[in-house]
Order: sequence, then C-alpha cells, then structure tokens
Amino acid sequence: MTAPAHQPAQAPYAYVSPIPVRRAHLGDALASEWTKIRSVRSTMWTLGVMILLMLALGLGVAAIAAASQRALSEDGQAAMVEESALGFGFFGMLPAAICVITLGVLTIASEYGTGMIRTTLTACPSRGRVLAAKAIVFFLLVFTVTTVTAALVAVAQVAIVGDIAAEPTASEWLRATAGAGAYLALLGLLSLALGTVIRHSAGAITVMIGLLLLPLVVGLFMMSEALESVREWLFTYAIPSQMIALYSDQPPFGEGPAGWEPLFILGGVTAVVLGGAFALLNSRDV
Repeated sequence: MTAPAHQPAQAPYAYVSPIPVRRAHLGDALASEWTKIRSVRSTMWTLGVMILLMLALGLGVAAIAAASQRALSEDGQAAMVEESALGFGFFGMLPAAICVITLGVLTIASEYGTGMIRTTLTACPSRGRVLAAKAIVFFLLVFTVTTVTAALVAVAQVAIVGDIAAEPTASEWLRATAGAGAYLALLGLLSLALGTVIRHSAGAITVMIGLLLLPLVVGLFMMSEALESVREWLFTYAIPSQMIALYSDQPPFGEGPAGWEPLFILGGVTAVVLGGAFALLNSRDV
C-alpha cells in the first residue's frame, strides 16, 4: 500500500540514536578544557617548578633572615622586629610569577601554534564559550595550587621566624595565602588574555616578562631629576612592587597601594584585557 499523496513516505527502517542528543553548554567546554590542561606536560612542569621555587626561596630566605637576626644579638637572643614573617613569601612569589605567566600564555597560544585551535572551534563554534572555559579552568587551577603552596610556606615561615617577628594578623594571613594565590592566578589570566590577542607563544611570553621586569629596570637608569616623578611611579606600580605591597598594611614606598589594593588593580587591568581578547576572538579569523 502506498502512502497518500498528501503524506510523505517514511523509510521502513529509520535509525534512532541510542545516545541522547542535547545542546552543548559551558559545562561541556569546561570538561574539555580541564582534560586538555591536565593532560599536557607543560602544566606539570610549570606548576611543579613554581611550587619548588615558592618553597625553596620562601623558606630559604626566612631561615637566612632568622639566622642573621640571631647572630646580630650579643646575648644570643634575637631582637624582635616589627614585620611579620609572612612577608618573606614575596621572594618565592616573584619567580613563581614567571612560571604562571608561561602557563597562562601556553594555555591558548600553543593551540594556535599547533593548529589545534581549529579543531577546538569546530567542536565548539561558540568562541566566547571556549575562551570563558579556558579562563575559568586556568584561574581555578592556578588559584588552588598557589594558595595551598603559599599556605604551606606561610606556616613554615612563621615556625622559622616566629620568635623574632611580629604575630601575623588575620588579614595578613589571608593576604599571604588566598591573596597571593589570587594575585598569581590573575597574572596568569592576564597572560592568557594577551596570548589570545597576540596568538604567538614566544611573543606573548616575552611581552609579559617585559611587563613584569622592565619597569624596574628602566626606573633604575632614570637618574635625571626631571624624570624623578616617572621613576617613582614605575617603582610604585611595577608588578614586583605591587607584590610587596600585597603583604603590607602600609604603602612600602611611602605612597601608593597597599593591602588588598594591588589585587584590585590587577583585577581591573585583567578584566579590560580579557574583554579585548573576547572581542578580537569573535571578530577575526582563526
């Protein structure tokens, strides 16, 4: 029997997939990016070296400072200092920033170098969703690892220097652990955004390391009195100076941000650059 003229004929063996079909969402992109970032060797190496630097330098500097302070006292009892021991965490945080910068750039720029970005955007045509997933996974991973490491360093530093340093306040503990982790995670997120804009691993890493170190180097050679205000601005707002200010309740250079303010400044800059990265990713070809 043939189907009526007003009804289309149906295939006798129509295939129905046993796998439920649904629209992809951000959770799928997050799962994909988590699989990527935990399965590549660059993540293990950069985070491993970062942890090693934070532990070795943070604890090493604290031990040297404690030994030197005790050696200066005539009766063998070290004199108390006003600063807390948590400030020594800066010495491990600065080189760790280079590792985070490298990982942040490689999270996106390496896909442009290998051509994998074409596969990624074919699987997930929503470019904004891809970048958002990369940013979320990267930030949470780096924040967790750096916060845990900074907490271990902080506890050990207080144990090493605790008898000659001031007792840390609750705010200082929070800034030296979660604050340090958030600052490094934001710095890495800024690197990820810049890698999206430049789309070249070596170029983006070079630019970020220049932003990290160049202001201090340039400021050292500004000997002219006419450039004194510029030199002071560079010394105050350079990223290493902001890291120092994160550990202090008062501006370390007499003026400028202190406490949580460096974190807010970096967060604002990162938000602007990341917004530009979203716009460029959606407006240009791969």
